[in-house]
Amino acid sequence: MGAKKQQTHAKRARELAVKERRERKRAKKAERALAAEGGPEVAEDGGVSPEMPEDESAAEVAPVEGL
Repeated sequence: MGAKKQQTHAKRARELAVKERRERKRAKKAERALAAEGGPEVAEDGGVSPEMPEDESAAEVAPVEGL
């Protein structure tokens, strides 16, 4: 039996780059679909934007005592 032909590093890198691009595209499409439905606005880094806190209690700032 012959040895299995190995992939070149360049080919593997190209395939990985294409896969990552497709994943980013799917994520962007999902964000736009969520925004179109009226969901919370999502920041570029994937987190919820600071303008809209997820929890109402997070929007309030507690006073600091003992300074």
